[in-house]
Amino acid sequence: MVIFIDKFSLPLFLRVNVSAGEKEDRLMMTGLHTVVDIFCVGCGSIVGWKYETAHEKSQKYKEGKSVLERCKVSGPDGSNYWLSHGIHVGGSDVDDV
Repeated sequence: MVIFIDKFSLPLFLRVNVSAGEKEDRLMMTGLHTVVDIFCVGCGSIVGWKYETAHEKSQKYKEGKSVLERCKVSGPDGSNYWLSHGIHVGGSDVDDV
């Protein structure tokens, strides 16, 4: 399961504890997208990706949004974070490939 978020939906500690990788084009189920992987600054693991550019007009709403893979994100005590009602949960293009 993945979480679709924008930069203002995250608590401050999550906004600063990730870094972004290099831009790359990926062909997903919904078309070609330019994305960057998102890495945890604590352990270096990939925790998701950010949509930089959507090449399909119908997918432009994804630009600037990030996807966190919930199974890869845990709290400071090692427990999983629970979703708040303000965050949209949906399927992943990558899961379908």
